[in-house]
Amino acid sequence: IPLSNPVVAEPEACDQMYESLARLHSNYYKHKYPRPRDTSFSGLSVEEYKLILSTDTLEEFQEMNKSVWRKLQEKFAPTRPEEKHRAWTRVLSRPRT
Repeated sequence: IPLSNPVVAEPEACDQMYESLARLHSNYYKHKYPRPRDTSFSGLSVEEYKLILSTDTLEEFQEMNKSVWRKLQEKFAPTRPEEKHRAWTRVLSRPRT
């Protein structure tokens, strides 16, 4: 479907919006109003944010948040499929008390 030239109801408002978006895209305000220090509300630097948000750090946090029970299950879980089957049959064949 070919696009036709759309008719803009308010061309001045459209031009103003476009120029505003173009200024944001080109970092006009970053260059016009430079920051004396490159910090954030938390006081961390860009490098510190990158370290915190890295995949390795996130995986470490996820590991820390696991429950003790879950960690034990993973530690002692059989690795081969036939061992998993035997472990389940032992659990299911135990008499309940």
